[in-house]
Amino acid sequence: MPVRLTVPTSLAGPTFPKALDQHVTWNLSVLDLDDGVYGKPIDELNLTDVRRAVAVLEERNLSVYCLSTSLFGQEIERGRDYFRLHHLARLDRVLKIAEVLKPRLIRLLAPQTIKRKDMKDSFDFLRTHGRWVLEIFQEAIDRIDLKGFRATIQNQAGECIFSNVQEILSFFKELGNRERVCLSWDVQSLWQMGTFPSVDVYEKLKPVFGYYHLRGGQHDGLRPDLRWRSCLEDASWPVLEVTRRVVKDGFSPVICVDRSLGIPRPDYDYGNCTERDIWFLRKSIPEFR
Repeated sequence: MPVRLTVPTSLAGPTFPKALDQHVTWNLSVLDLDDGVYGKPIDELNLTDVRRAVAVLEERNLSVYCLSTSLFGQEIERGRDYFRLHHLARLDRVLKIAEVLKPRLIRLLAPQTIKRKDMKDSFDFLRTHGRWVLEIFQEAIDRIDLKGFRATIQNQAGECIFSNVQEILSFFKELGNRERVCLSWDVQSLWQMGTFPSVDVYEKLKPVFGYYHLRGGQHDGLRPDLRWRSCLEDASWPVLEVTRRVVKDGFSPVICVDRSLGIPRPDYDYGNCTERDIWFLRKSIPEFR
């Protein structure tokens, strides 16, 4: 089955129209639409902005696959009221925008916690001290599902509540139906949190998995921790082995290629890295288009 590639819109160009032109140049037909549409975050767009966006999309025969908001991506220590006011309340506008742009997925970010370093199991903490976090996510998922879209929750780096497979599985088990919500697996961000990417990790995440978000990256050869930024072809993790399994299973009909995190190597050529990543995947895996 053919699988389509995409990139975050903000990565493709300095302005929205130029980013779309770059999608056409790279033969990408769908968008992972993140913040920065006409210089605004997604949840701050007005209907005039959205209609302009639809017009330029239609001119280029492009469509939106994922509406990648930044909702919920802050520290849970800000509290229930803050999350309801600054995140859940903003979801209403996002849903109005989605009704015009018609994405398949609406992305929410897994939140952070300043207690991450002292926390062995974030879900254990949420279940006993932060039950409201789960309740707010359940409400957001209900609203998204009611409008006919599917929620996807993406793991982050830094102090994210998702650092390993078990934390992710426990969280999603609480949220319920896979058809309503899925994991957007940012491979490199989970690596930064301590979980090295592998086929085994993917197989364990598969019950909740729905969107594949990959980057390059290298370790220093002594430890498995992410250290260096790199293109996919030179990555230290088994990019093709994992990606072929993802493609075969078909849970992520669109796969998003993003910029690598890590420290720049002084001797590494980073020119056109995103374009090189796209062609590397197409050359190596025939199902990509």
